[in-house]
Amino acid sequence: MTFQPRMTSTVEGITLLEDLRWRRWNGVIADVWNVECAAGASGHYVSRDARLFVVLEREGSPSDVQLSADGTTRMVRRTPHRMSFVPADMPLWSRVEEPVRVRHLDLHFHAPTLSERLGEDLDPARLSAPRLDFLDERIFALSRMIAHECMEPDRHHDLYGDGLTLALFIDLLELGRRPTAGEAARRALLSARQLRRVTDFIEANCARNIRLQELADLTGLSQSYFSHAFKAATGVPPYQWHMKARLRKVQALLADHDLPLTEIAASTGFADQAHLTRAFRRLTGSTPAAWRRAYRK
Repeated sequence: MTFQPRMTSTVEGITLLEDLRWRRWNGVIADVWNVECAAGASGHYVSRDARLFVVLEREGSPSDVQLSADGTTRMVRRTPHRMSFVPADMPLWSRVEEPVRVRHLDLHFHAPTLSERLGEDLDPARLSAPRLDFLDERIFALSRMIAHECMEPDRHHDLYGDGLTLALFIDLLELGRRPTAGEAARRALLSARQLRRVTDFIEANCARNIRLQELADLTGLSQSYFSHAFKAATGVPPYQWHMKARLRKVQALLADHDLPLTEIAASTGFADQAHLTRAFRRLTGSTPAAWRRAYRK
């Protein structure tokens, strides 16, 4: 079943300055909001799923935020780059006394899907404990990368965002732990047959987005175990192998055909010629046109 955010809100004096940008990944939905708040603006929010609110940019005075849970309240002062983790079903009230413009990222977490991806049960105590008005440099860096994926028209394929969001969730809930001997063995190795099955699948489907779950299903591992095992076996994460396979197909078309770059981009899963050129240059150090000319000399 596709994960849909389950959130209700009532706002007053808050204006959306540009269209909402959002992405859906495996167990996570990311929204980027750019809003203007008038003096006295207020909002009331309740989400059925845990979420992380990250202030990316702010112009104007910080806002007072009232967070209520179990009959208790807390006032916090939000400043740029601060964030708050709000557990599921916890009401959040906000109010600003002076005008302010804010660009922020909301991440909604579907706990059952993320638990399945990690191959372990999540600690209910961690999911239900609010973290208000904190700053974590690593989480903020990942948040900016996720926001960029929401904003960029020539976005990466889904495996890239799956990795970013899972890394953020692991850091957010501090899920690092020592694996058991059996888990370590599963993470460390893929059999030759498993690896061949996965790489053949990627080669055959490289022109489309491939979900991490599809690859994990081929090996019978959870997504987390599969990602570790694949990188241990190949030296690169699945999304990089996928991109290299896609660009190998581009090179084959450049070498053997006179197709326009726009057609090559469309047939190999890139958003447009510009997207293809940027990805090709990152991997090879050359543009597709220059590579074609050099190959045919």
